[in-house]
Amino acid sequence: MKAVQFSDHGDRSVIEYDEFPDPTPDRDEVLVDVKAGALNHLDVWTRKGLPGLTLDMPHVPGSDAAGVVLEVGEDVTRFEPGDRVAVSAGVYCGKCEYCRHGEYTMCVNFHVIGEHVRGVHSERAAIPEDNLVEVPTGVEWETAAAAPLVFQTAWRMLLSRGNVSPGEDVLVLGASGGVGHAAVQVADYAGANVYATASSEEKLDHARDLGADHVIDYEAEDFADRIRDLTGKRGVDVVVDHVGAATWRDSLKSLAKGGRLLTCGATTGGTPNTDINRIFWNQLKVIGSTMANPGEADDVLELVWDGTIEPRIRETLPMSETARAHEMLEDREGFGKVVVVPDSEYDR
Repeated sequence: MKAVQFSDHGDRSVIEYDEFPDPTPDRDEVLVDVKAGALNHLDVWTRKGLPGLTLDMPHVPGSDAAGVVLEVGEDVTRFEPGDRVAVSAGVYCGKCEYCRHGEYTMCVNFHVIGEHVRGVHSERAAIPEDNLVEVPTGVEWETAAAAPLVFQTAWRMLLSRGNVSPGEDVLVLGASGGVGHAAVQVADYAGANVYATASSEEKLDHARDLGADHVIDYEAEDFADRIRDLTGKRGVDVVVDHVGAATWRDSLKSLAKGGRLLTCGATTGGTPNTDINRIFWNQLKVIGSTMANPGEADDVLELVWDGTIEPRIRETLPMSETARAHEMLEDREGFGKVVVVPDSEYDR
């Protein structure tokens, strides 16, 4: 089969689309004929190399994909050939103290398909049964591929961890990205008053369309100062910051007393300067969140499948142009998710 792959960490030139051994499903795995995949900024970091990350090379990236079941392992009970499925990429042991309490994303062995183990940007992929969700007939493959990681992440972060309630003020940074545009929709669905930042009028228009009540061009003005102006110097109840080092201090500055800063990533770096005095004096909460439990993923994907919320697709490319897809993420081109399709499926 053909697969996106790289044999060394580095810049976009290490990405290839070439022959790769066909996968064989284990007893608890499902062989999927991949119809579409989608990128996350995690794919960029994995390609560049993360501290402590050791991969079997060549590595196939990709945490998001959707397709048709071709074959199932003998222990699989939930799926059969012909079923439509999408990948939910968080892998957990099911046995540790956290798993036994249903906190699967806190599993001591938690890891992510595409980041820590072989991913799914290939013509076919063998995936554990527990990491698949059913996709209803009528849902487009691009939608099914683009939704799972970012929407489950936003759902758990805002609702399960952040406890966002109707009427609260929520600021979403980087609203044009995958997690950002999902977080705008989840916050709006929760009944919050949504503030969103982006870097162009076109991106701000998209954010408005998805439910943002107030938008801020962070390249034209300081978003923390603007939040103070818009809220009568109070600040917002919640900030969603997946940007990291570049925005951290201003995120804290944007919060009202007793506010919550929610974080699920750090695309500009994970070791920011911070303001401890502001945290304790204003009694702020910094809350981390990673992916979602199966039930949380099911809840939010039901809203995607019925069209209540939706992943926006900025571009669909053949997998042979995955380097270009990485470029779009790194240069912050466009709004929403970048989808890649096996060349054998492209333009069918």
